[in-house]
Amino acid sequence: MPLTVAVQMDPLDQINIAGDSTFALMLAGQKRGHRLFHYLAEDLSYSAGRVWTKAHPVTVQRQPGAHYHFEAPVRLDLGEEADVVLMRQDPPFDLGYITATHLLERIAHQTLVVNDPASVRNAPEKVFVLDYARFMPPTLVTRSLADARAFLDEHGEIVVKPLHGNGGKAIFRVGSDGANLSALIELFNQTWREPHMIQAFLPEVAAGDKRIVLVDGEVAGAINRLPGAGEIRSNLAVGGSAEKTQLTEAEREICAALGPELKRRGLLFVGIDVIGGKWLTEINVTSPTGIVAIERFDGTDVAGLIWDAIEAKLAG
Repeated sequence: MPLTVAVQMDPLDQINIAGDSTFALMLAGQKRGHRLFHYLAEDLSYSAGRVWTKAHPVTVQRQPGAHYHFEAPVRLDLGEEADVVLMRQDPPFDLGYITATHLLERIAHQTLVVNDPASVRNAPEKVFVLDYARFMPPTLVTRSLADARAFLDEHGEIVVKPLHGNGGKAIFRVGSDGANLSALIELFNQTWREPHMIQAFLPEVAAGDKRIVLVDGEVAGAINRLPGAGEIRSNLAVGGSAEKTQLTEAEREICAALGPELKRRGLLFVGIDVIGGKWLTEINVTSPTGIVAIERFDGTDVAGLIWDAIEAKLAG
């Protein structure tokens, strides 16, 4: 049955359609006959129990420079007139993002929101993962320079990154001599009020950082992301490249441990990051990516699997 799908995302004229997972989802949904609407998170409004937005009916096509067509905007009641909301705007996970989850939570009993807005709010990528510390590299969350120094002394080399960062931004490797560690912690403390994540540096990152996509708690596919020249970051957004991969036994164990909880929380589309075949570093629930590359390397239609899961939930 055709669905009315509201897509909360960034401006369509700013995306790279060659690898954008949301665009792939829109193409797949449109192919199934679903009617698409595009809106920005800041356009959400609430009154008297209703949540609505100014939204553009949209059609999409894989044609660079002419990849979407907007019709005249309409006032779309997301509780009464939409079957599905895809909450797909990119981080930062700031108060605007959090407010959108609060508003969408108010229509979650009427409309399927993917991913569940309350669960997205309660599962920041680098905080939710702490529930699975047994799979993580040695990790410290702190604002304390003294604690950071002690952690560096223990582990030799470390990586410092913002707790709510995204896309590989502001990730720093600090060598055993600790040069600039104090300046770096000072900068982080001035820039962010929350603590920061510090982890033991994993030399295995030179061989890649695996993105594994789970759909409704089940493994859908994976790619290995390789760092660019002179980089420790393998995110595709900062110049990393992707290659075909297979899961290790340890990675399957991680997925088996996470899957039931992801399903219970309504986190239908999730991307986890694993280094060295065994070290879990993030659980991405806000706007996970990677499905286009997975299809390119192994032919798995992850977008189709996501729509299968959405349609099954609505039918059930």
